[in-house]
Amino acid sequence: MKLLVWTPFVYNKKGFLRDNEGNPYIPGKLIKTAIADAMVYYYTKKDKEIENLIKTYLLKLKTFNFEEVAKEVRKKVYEKYSYLQNIRIPEKIYLPEKEIYKETIEVFDLEKWMDVEDFKTEVFKGVVEIESNLPELEKIKSACHSFCEALLKMEMSMLKEHPLVETFYQPYLNKIKTWQLPLRLGWWTKETRKARLLFFWRIKEVRESILKKFKIDIQIRYIFFSPRENASVGWGEIQP
Repeated sequence: MKLLVWTPFVYNKKGFLRDNEGNPYIPGKLIKTAIADAMVYYYTKKDKEIENLIKTYLLKLKTFNFEEVAKEVRKKVYEKYSYLQNIRIPEKIYLPEKEIYKETIEVFDLEKWMDVEDFKTEVFKGVVEIESNLPELEKIKSACHSFCEALLKMEMSMLKEHPLVETFYQPYLNKIKTWQLPLRLGWWTKETRKARLLFFWRIKEVRESILKKFKIDIQIRYIFFSPRENASVGWGEIQP
């Protein structure tokens, strides 16, 4: 299988991890997490039982640790759809050095509706061969399309009249439909939770409950952009 990264992949401000020989790589768990986020969104949307199960869980929370919440939500989906537990991605995915370069990344604040920060870091854009096992491939493809298209539309709606809506988001909404297995990869927002509760952003009862009890808005606030490429970062696909 091939991993194709179409807009700059950012790992963190320090750049990519490297092994003892200095070879750059990304942890395979980043790919697994991107797929898991899509599967949770897809089955929460598709399966009313799962939706109600997770909704009830979220409304009953007494404390909110996002990593624990995300883990529990994923567990509920993976227990019912057990084939997801057989997804295999290499522990390390090595990147060709020649396709890594320095890029200035801007941080756009969706609440203030302005650029609030920029930083320069290593990014990757290119193709990598990976060995993987993706059971029920057509279901995973459908889930990743559903999730990434929803994420694109959400960002478009929040960016409103921003020039990137016309120059990047609208064309990509059509382009992404032609991809095999689209993914949102790496570090593309300041929020560590990213889009793991994307389905529940639109359910007012859940969002308001979490906001009221824990002062946490599960909707993202920041998006990273590459001004040179006129694109938001981290869009890619897997080609079986």
